[in-house]
Amino acid sequence: MDFSAVGKKIKELRKNIGLSQEELSLGICTQAQISKIEKGIVFPYASTLYLISQKLGVDVNYFFDIGMTPRLDYVQEVTKQLKIARREHKYKEMMDIVKIEEENPLFAQNSRNYQLLLWHKGIYIFEVEKDVDKAILTLRKAIEMTQSISKVLTERELEILLSIGAIYVKEDLEKALDIFEEIQDHIKVLPHLNDYTIKSRLLYNMTRVLTRLNKLTESNQYCRDAIKWSLEKDTLYLLGQFHYQIGYNFELLGKKLEAKSYMEKALVVFELQQDDKFIPLINKKIEELSVK
Repeated sequence: MDFSAVGKKIKELRKNIGLSQEELSLGICTQAQISKIEKGIVFPYASTLYLISQKLGVDVNYFFDIGMTPRLDYVQEVTKQLKIARREHKYKEMMDIVKIEEENPLFAQNSRNYQLLLWHKGIYIFEVEKDVDKAILTLRKAIEMTQSISKVLTERELEILLSIGAIYVKEDLEKALDIFEEIQDHIKVLPHLNDYTIKSRLLYNMTRVLTRLNKLTESNQYCRDAIKWSLEKDTLYLLGQFHYQIGYNFELLGKKLEAKSYMEKALVVFELQQDDKFIPLINKKIEELSVK
């Protein structure tokens, strides 16, 4: 752990928001202790670092990452590029990044960073090479690289497990549902979820699987839970999809009025997001549901 790197970052963040050492220390420790931490002379207890992070408005894991990872800015940029390629289904581009970084000591010599590469390699193996067993084996190996004895999964590990669940959605719906329920159990024991989209993605996957299993009422309940979660987090992320899914479920149940109402709500969200790819489909659905 590089104590000096953590100390320098604390000092930088403190100055950026205009706090003195004394103001930062208030209610946490002494001003002298903050001075020693910033100089890298001492490293604070985890509880102290957590309180400092709260005052500075960052996640406490940010400091641990800085201390453990030289060139954190580079690792964060690679993480960002992999995420963009994954979300946009640019799997060849994603794998090109993985192949380059596999030779980089920043990734090859750091289990958490290498886990990131292994995760995306597993996705590539499934999506491009179409090898289900090898993909799942690769993703399981990625989880094992950082999984602790306590068996409480980190957010990254939960995301990888979500990827495994997504594979089973195409192969075995009941198995997929088992994995999503396992993720749900892990989320319940986490004291805090930094990336709230993990829960949103989980609930979206669960609703779609339940619909395919013809458990329409249960699917709608998860959709409503997801909508409530989105509103609590002040986000439109997947909000349109959740309204559409309820509308689709009502359509399958033969309840046209309810289906049309939720389709119209979904349309409003997608229009606000300027997400044109769903709008023609929903307009067509609303038109069909309007026919008596």
